Amino acid sequence: MSVSRCPVVPALSLPPAAPAPETLAYSFTLPAQPTSPALARAASREMLRAHGLADLVDPALQAVSELVAVACRFTESADVYLSLRYRAAALRVIAYDSHPRHTHPRLAEACDTRRRAALRFLACVCRACDGAWGFDEAREPGGGTRMWATLPGEGARSYGSPPALRGGLPKSVSTWRPAVT
Repeated sequence: MSVSRCPVVPALSLPPAAPAPETLAYSFTLPAQPTSPALARAASREMLRAHGLADLVDPALQAVSELVAVACRFTESADVYLSLRYRAAALRVIAYDSHPRHTHPRLAEACDTRRRAALRFLACVCRACDGAWGFDEAREPGGGTRMWATLPGEGARSYGSPPALRGGLPKSVSTWRPAVT
């Protein structure tokens, strides 16, 4: 008669590695409540800073806030889902809500128009970062809608800079000041 026992976990010989940009991979569920965008921003800010991506905080938090707010507005369930990943020098923010795609073409078009209008600020943030955004049917079990924003690191780092100055200041300019009107 053989007796089985649970394997013993070996002791780690190396200390755990510090978080790095490439290891940013978090997903969490939030209640579909008006307070969730603020909770998502606070958590995302800390995650980005811990992984050495503090220079992406401003556009990332705008994207997180918009996606979570719209997900809370459209969902038919008690919660929404948010995912943050940094891969291939870009931050990808994905939000899922339970609102299914409509089968009737006119209802689908009207709903897509409402969602697109609700995400118009996200479109501006993504454009300013040379990123992309969109929404489509969620492929995960349970269905619903997946909304996403991709913010390339280089473009996100220059977020908020005047377009002519992205990539750094010209050598002849020491500081930039907005025009006074």
